[in-house]
Amino acid sequence: MTVETLNETELKALGGFDTPTICNALEIVAPERRGFGYTVQPMVCPFPELPPMVGYARTATARAMRPAAREKEAVKAQRFAYFDYIAEGPAPRIMVIQDLDAIPGYGAFWGEVQTNVHKALGCLGAITNGSIRDMDAMAGGFQMLGGMVGPSHAWTHLEDYGCEVNVCGMTVASGDLIHADRHGAVIIPHEVAREVPQAAQLLGRREAVILEVCKAPGFTVEKLKQAIGDAEDIH
Repeated sequence: MTVETLNETELKALGGFDTPTICNALEIVAPERRGFGYTVQPMVCPFPELPPMVGYARTATARAMRPAAREKEAVKAQRFAYFDYIAEGPAPRIMVIQDLDAIPGYGAFWGEVQTNVHKALGCLGAITNGSIRDMDAMAGGFQMLGGMVGPSHAWTHLEDYGCEVNVCGMTVASGDLIHADRHGAVIIPHEVAREVPQAAQLLGRREAVILEVCKAPGFTVEKLKQAIGDAEDIH
């Protein structure tokens, strides 16, 4: 399926909100997705200070517990084809890799080399249920969400790419629009992507009424009830 990608201004608008706010906004513009389409398991974020990343998913699967079953030249050819796949996708890109091992994270795919390679290929960051390492040597500004931190890459290798993956409860297809920050990640359906910033702003206005009462001197339960009613009238 071919989708119309967002322009730089539209992507920047989405990046102006944190991922929990995006999830809240999706409850307005795509209420049927309230219970799925986002990560639901704990993740490690080594760079929580980085801003949210918004980009189009490039997907792959990997293993590390045992060496690849293919010959060396076949592994190399697959890796080069994988690079082409990433570079040919819509930009900006976010890499989403599912670790298929029985013990996810046995070996780290992501470290100094891979973060620099993928940043050069136009990726803003990566999301994986596997392990990550080399935090002090990763590419600058490259955001990571991983299942754990580990020391070794073991026999890490690609299994497939361009396929549907499931990372920490979030099922992702190649080309999905992803929003992610230190809280986790969520898929923004293409058909409502342009509506999300306005919905997020509406929620912000509603919440501001309640927060103002809670933070102001002279708080009472009656004032809180009134504020909640006033917030519901904001459209």
